[in-house]
Amino acid sequence: MKSWSLVIPLFWVVAAAVAPLLGLQPDVIHLEHILRTPDWDAWLGSDDLGRDILARLLAGARVSLTVAMTVTVVAGVAGTLLGLVSGYFGGWLDRLLMRVTDVFQAFPGILLAIAFAAVLGPGLGNLILALCLTSWVGYARLTRAQALSLRARQHVEAARALGGSPWYVMRRHVLPLLAAPLIVEATYGIAGLVVAEASLSFLGLGIQPPHASWGAMLRDGVRYLLVAPHYVLAAGLSLMSLVLAVNVLGDGLRDAWDVRT
Repeated sequence: MKSWSLVIPLFWVVAAAVAPLLGLQPDVIHLEHILRTPDWDAWLGSDDLGRDILARLLAGARVSLTVAMTVTVVAGVAGTLLGLVSGYFGGWLDRLLMRVTDVFQAFPGILLAIAFAAVLGPGLGNLILALCLTSWVGYARLTRAQALSLRARQHVEAARALGGSPWYVMRRHVLPLLAAPLIVEATYGIAGLVVAEASLSFLGLGIQPPHASWGAMLRDGVRYLLVAPHYVLAAGLSLMSLVLAVNVLGDGLRDAWDVRT
């Protein structure tokens, strides 16, 4: 596992956590500093309304990580529970839950998220809800596939033979063995959710002005790419660094926990 793949996400988490304590003003407009180039007073320059790009980057990181973590927890718990029940019990319940999963998987996740966000309306709460409605499918299918295999293990059959209830057996003997693949899936999910939040905000379906978002910063900065490239580069490189590091971290965890290697 590459050390920088852990350092970069940790840096953004710490930066997003301490940003409110630094007294930054990401939403304050200074018309005299419109498209100001980077200098000692504004390390990353100013945007098209004279707002400090560094302050808005940190505020945008807070939004992106809040959305990604919240959706990962909610969708992960819901998808894991559905997949565990489906794979362990099987039968008509398994067929019903998998048909629902197939309906959601028939559409690209980002397009389904755009549709839900358009129906629900813009805003942080609706954005999180829209992403939750589309992000549980991967956890459900992964958990079901693992549960189908694990329910035939000897220790699971022994627990059932000793009178353990289905919920007890799933909680104590099946779910712990799912922890490693679920953590890897969650790592990839966080990277995808950061991109999804930025994409929806870029389209105007996510975080609304004056609140900061990396996607909105990219949308606004494209118009000034030739005269103020620092505007787009700051948001673009920040987004790329976080997503790339989290994906590499997921690859490292997958290789480290692969029993075949």
